[in-house]
Amino acid sequence: MRTRDRILEASRQLFNQEGLAGVTTHRIATELGLSQGNLHYHFRTRDAIVTTLFRRFESRLSGCIESHADADALDDLWLTLHLTYEVIDEYQFVYRDIAYLLAEHPALEPDIQALTGRQLVATRNQMQRLRSAGVLSMSEEDAEMLALQLVFSMTCWTTFKRMMPKRPKGHSDSALATYYTLTLLSPFVSEPSRPYLDYLRHKYVS
Repeated sequence: MRTRDRILEASRQLFNQEGLAGVTTHRIATELGLSQGNLHYHFRTRDAIVTTLFRRFESRLSGCIESHADADALDDLWLTLHLTYEVIDEYQFVYRDIAYLLAEHPALEPDIQALTGRQLVATRNQMQRLRSAGVLSMSEEDAEMLALQLVFSMTCWTTFKRMMPKRPKGHSDSALATYYTLTLLSPFVSEPSRPYLDYLRHKYVS
């Protein structure tokens, strides 16, 4: 792995484990056994590392958002949710430390807002397609609110999970998050689709 990529990978892991505020370039260099000069040759500032990692997160999450485009079945929704939570878990510092991130990097605020806006539009469109396909039985207003709840759950998951007093063992964070989020659909799933939703949900807790 190239030194630049090693720096990014170590930074991502440290930001996830210790938080953005607690990790300096000195800490990153020490973790990798690099001199400060070597690290700064590749990234002149810590801000450059954070911004580059955010761009990777943005690109990965954008791919998940684009996968909403033709989704009109529970399988499509399930896969999109699972892949989205895997990205969020891989870059958990982004949403978990969002207040600090935007305070220290205000130039990223329009980008994170645009990303969230695209996610809301894509999820809302997916709810409408599932409604049109007869998978969900709900009003248009309910579809709008469910889309908002789904995106709210995705963006707040990394903070919420740290406050849970007891978390089921033996399941990855992305699996638990997908299970909880799929449960939000339960009141609206049509009777023919309910057995399959239950099957998808219980794949994560069995």
